[in-house]
Amino acid sequence: METVESRGTVTVSVERCKGCELCIPACPPVVLSMSSEVNKLGFRYPELSPGCTGCRACLLVCPDFVFEVFRFDTPVQHEVAS
Repeated sequence: METVESRGTVTVSVERCKGCELCIPACPPVVLSMSSEVNKLGFRYPELSPGCTGCRACLLVCPDFVFEVFRFDTPVQHEVAS
């Protein structure tokens, strides 16, 4: 097991996402990836892995305003499979 630190998190409004994927390369810690599932509109949507810094890059680049960003006062440790 590996430990990953998160300084923030995001929520994704899955049903509003149109799958443009602009958030994926915009994410500095590279913790967003597109789902294999689709929403009601038929689009894949971003999913978050541990390691978010709360930098808001995804929020700033998203044309559909699907992200809400939260910053933690104290970083959170996550155990993930190596």
